[in-house]
Amino acid sequence: MSPIEAVVKEFEIESANTRKALERVPADRFGWSPHEKSWTFGKLASHLAEIPIWAGTIIDTEELVMGEEEYKPFEAASPRELLEAFDRNVAEAVQRMRTAAPDVWGGNWRIRAGDKVMWEAPRLVVTKTFLINHAIQHRGQMEVYMRLNDVPVPSIYGPSADEGGM
Repeated sequence: MSPIEAVVKEFEIESANTRKALERVPADRFGWSPHEKSWTFGKLASHLAEIPIWAGTIIDTEELVMGEEEYKPFEAASPRELLEAFDRNVAEAVQRMRTAAPDVWGGNWRIRAGDKVMWEAPRLVVTKTFLINHAIQHRGQMEVYMRLNDVPVPSIYGPSADEGGM
């Protein structure tokens, strides 16, 4: 298995785990937040649904310049819209990663703020970091939101206290 195929497979596995969590976001708690500095349940879930679109940006560009473009984050209005966006974005990300030219993956990609390079790494590393690790981090946050709202937390890497009796 090639390195990119391994990353795509990991992305698919983690996306399936993320979908299990997104399926449980309650419509009546979209506006709930655990703290004034925290995102709302709906905004956090919407961010998770949007993360996969980074695949195209990473493949198609050399860099992201912070503040260069006006960016309006996706915010789902309902659980259905959330899942539809997530499923569409995951499918497109997988397709883009599988059809990208092999030489793309060895090149570097970076984030800049003006002239300052904030982060730079090979595209394959950026893909793993931004698409997979980033989603895992926010999925963990969302699982805390679930617990605080008595929403059953799904089993991910093993049984949860709500599924499988831990």
